[in-house]
Amino acid sequence: MHPDVHAFFDEATNTITYLLREPAGRACAVVDSVLDFDYASGRTDTRSADAVIGYIRAEDLDLQWILETHVHADHLSAAPYIQEALGGKIGIGDQITVVQETFGKVFNEGTRFARDGSQFDRLFRDGDSLMVGQMRVDVMHTPGHTPACLSYVAGDAAFVGDTLFMPDFGTARCDFPGGSAAVMFDSVQRILALPDATRIFVGHDYKAPGRDTFAWESTVGAQKALNVHIGSGRSRADFVALREARDATLAMPRLIIPSLQINMRAGQMPEPEDNGLSYLKVPLNGL
Repeated sequence: MHPDVHAFFDEATNTITYLLREPAGRACAVVDSVLDFDYASGRTDTRSADAVIGYIRAEDLDLQWILETHVHADHLSAAPYIQEALGGKIGIGDQITVVQETFGKVFNEGTRFARDGSQFDRLFRDGDSLMVGQMRVDVMHTPGHTPACLSYVAGDAAFVGDTLFMPDFGTARCDFPGGSAAVMFDSVQRILALPDATRIFVGHDYKAPGRDTFAWESTVGAQKALNVHIGSGRSRADFVALREARDATLAMPRLIIPSLQINMRAGQMPEPEDNGLSYLKVPLNGL
């Protein structure tokens, strides 16, 4: 099966949102949507999400799922906004509860913040599947970047979130709470066990040195042969040493503080205070 995939690239956050469409039908799913956010003003904007909504309407598609590969730390999710406009169910991995518990403490969330994943319509376990029209999408738990990371596999298309980047850029960081380079290695091996022709759609692209254009699609075969962090048969021990050394040099993502607070709520804003406004917290020296 060769599903149709349409990509929307957000240069502000280097994020790719995907529209996954069944090969012969109107049903579709959105993977990793973006809500625009200006940190300086604290204002959100829906330009990126509106482009996705506009495309779905123009193509007369039936949106059935709004899928998250994980709780993103670098952009805000537009899942509730898209759901309000077009319907569909919001899904994420069942290990979201681990992330909610961890960051519920970091942000000192009160008892009104549920840590059971109930903000989402469906929590997926490893081995689960969902249907987009007549197309089956299989769920793989691929932790390492975060405990809740998933990959979604539909026919010859795999959406791997932040687990893998383009082969010339490597893999995602593993130094967030609950992350693990050793676990990441094992997760990547599961992805690389898919057929070589499987298309790999990555969650971000930052243009590796020497590359002039953004890119977001590769194959399992290309990743196995060329990935600069984990390709060419690199050993688990060597990968862990490389990944941990690189992670020690990385700054925190620019939008990590707003992103985590909103995305662990399935894209909803914190509950408004008595003046009708929602507020974000900045934990001083807490990350």
